[in-house]
Amino acid sequence: MAILQVQDVGKTFGSGEQAVQALKPCSFSVQEGELAALLGPSGSGKSTLLLSISLILEPTTGRITINGQTVYDNGWTGVDERAFRRRNIGFIFQQHNLIPFLTAQENVALMMQLNGAGRREAGRRAKELLGYLEIAHRADSLPANLSGGEQQRVAIGRALANEPPLILADEPTAALDTERGTKVMALLRKIARERRSAVITVTHDHRMIAGFDTVYHLDDGRLSRMDQAPAPGLHQMAAG
Repeated sequence: MAILQVQDVGKTFGSGEQAVQALKPCSFSVQEGELAALLGPSGSGKSTLLLSISLILEPTTGRITINGQTVYDNGWTGVDERAFRRRNIGFIFQQHNLIPFLTAQENVALMMQLNGAGRREAGRRAKELLGYLEIAHRADSLPANLSGGEQQRVAIGRALANEPPLILADEPTAALDTERGTKVMALLRKIARERRSAVITVTHDHRMIAGFDTVYHLDDGRLSRMDQAPAPGLHQMAAG
C-alpha cells in the first residue's frame, strides 16, 4: 500500500521575471514499511519538497495523497492541515527541538496529549515507546542531561507518539558522529519494518544511505531515482 503519493508536485517562488522554480514537477511514491532517502546538496530543493509533503508549504502544482487521502490537488482540498499532520505525519528535526524543561517521557507524552490522550495514558504509552527505542532508563532525564544520540532517540519517539503512517526525517544525523548516525539510520529502518511506517530521510551524506530501500536525488530542483542496494545486517546495528 502506498502511504505517500506525490504527482507532478512543483514549487515556484515569486512571479514574472522574478519567478524561481525551486522544485520542478516531480512524481514518486513511498510504500508501507519502505525506507526512502532523499539526497542532494544544499539549495537543491530537498527542504522545499519535505515541507510540501508535510503540509507546511503549499506547492504551486500537483497532487499529494497521504494514507489514502488527497490533501493537495492544485490547491488544498479542505483538510485541516494541522490536525491531519498530528495524526498522520511524524517529523524528526535535525536539531531535536525538545522542550528543555520537560523530561524525555514528558516530551513524548505531550504529543499524545495534544492529540487528545489523557495525561496518565499518554505517560504510560510514552514510557513504552521509549522502551521500544531502548532509552526507557532515561525517561526522567531533561534534554540537557542526554547525549546527542539519546536526544535524537527521544525526538524519534516524539515523532512516533501518535503512530503516524508517514515519518519525515530532516537531516537526523547531521549533529551526530558517524557511529551514532549509523545507529539512528538503522533505528529508522527498524521502525519502517516493524511499525510498517513509510519513512523518508533527507540527508546530504552518502555514507548514511546504506540499507535504504529507495534513494532519490535532487539537483537544481529536479528529482531522479538512484540505484541503491540494501545493505544486509543494518537492522542489527539499531541497538546501543
